[in-house]
Amino acid sequence: MSQKKIKININSEVGELQAVILHKPGKEVQNMTPSNAKRALYSDILNLSVVNDEYKYFSGVLEKITNVFYLKDLLTEVVSNQEVKSRLLSKITKNCRFPEIEGLLLEKDAKQLTDFLFEGVPLPKSSLTNYLKEDYFALQPLHNFFYMRDSSSAVNNNVFINRMANEVRLRESIIMETIFENHPYFISNNVNPMNSRFYNDNIRMEGGDIQVASEDVLVIGMGTRTSAEGIDFIAKKIDSKERPKTIIVQELPETPESFIHLDMVFTFLDRDKCMIYEPVILSKSRYKTIMLKIEDRKIKQITEEENILKALKKNQIDLKPILCGGTHTHNQEREQWHSGANFFAFAPGKVIGYERNVNTIEELNKNGFEVISAKDIIDKNVEIKKKGNVVVTIPGSELSRGGGGARCMTMPLARKN
Repeated sequence: MSQKKIKININSEVGELQAVILHKPGKEVQNMTPSNAKRALYSDILNLSVVNDEYKYFSGVLEKITNVFYLKDLLTEVVSNQEVKSRLLSKITKNCRFPEIEGLLLEKDAKQLTDFLFEGVPLPKSSLTNYLKEDYFALQPLHNFFYMRDSSSAVNNNVFINRMANEVRLRESIIMETIFENHPYFISNNVNPMNSRFYNDNIRMEGGDIQVASEDVLVIGMGTRTSAEGIDFIAKKIDSKERPKTIIVQELPETPESFIHLDMVFTFLDRDKCMIYEPVILSKSRYKTIMLKIEDRKIKQITEEENILKALKKNQIDLKPILCGGTHTHNQEREQWHSGANFFAFAPGKVIGYERNVNTIEELNKNGFEVISAKDIIDKNVEIKKKGNVVVTIPGSELSRGGGGARCMTMPLARKN
């Protein structure tokens, strides 16, 4: 079946979603053990069968309302080309401790290769040296890849190939770059800091920190995953020649781990509403909010602001905050820990998030969001597009333990302006 080409176009966090990439969790999740969980950036191991039962409601809703691409299908299609396959494997195995696996992988067909790249390559015990090593994998599984948001970010018509903070995730960015460079479905301008004359080792940027408030305004978290140097790089690369741009930077706490990205404490819900974790976003704390004014790809002005909401209002974006966990500090802390502030908008005022965060869902309901379960949308064919403001709830008792929410699990490609 022919597929109409999709031009990358993301000018907001809430415009009607036209296309998105998802990745169904696979054996890479099952290949995590207590001994390698910390290295994989997890605090616990997940049960794959339960994860898949929960994920099917998330993906099922999005399949009902938009054009969904699955990551493994896209990669399998591009590595069917032998030249693309060779270039990809050369990049992946370049700094691998076991470079002999490049030849092993070159022999695999496209489907087998894709499975290995996601699920990991067991270390061949073909020598005494390898036999004596404690490593089980020569190429580690990509345990985190169902959190699609981090490895690449669509901003306007650009796709930033993110240079992520942890080496264990660098292969995700290589794979995303290969897809965007070679898949015939997508029209994009790819921007990779590692290919830039501006590159330095301090550049870090992850999609969980990058939010597109409007065509001319970005909100970016700065913390353990996205550095000041990463934000400076983005400022140099966004198109500000014809129209000035603004980046609102929110400094994030280094601990606990639930604060790793901005979208764990702040997400857009509608053109005039947002979800916040109040203690970080509105409290009088030492964490700075800084506004950068950019013209002709140069930072012309830097000012310190009171908070994100006031900075956005100065840019004609006036948002009503809805509180993650409600007004009780105990509930706020509990529900933020399980991605209670992490919602994904698939249209203005239409969002999806975990049903387990009951106090957060109640706050949304109090603020005019009808609560609809994913099961009802899938089983009863509820016509969500005919509804007003809604929050679609998905099961997430196991998914949330991975440390991310609905926004984390999506890579949007295009939205209506």
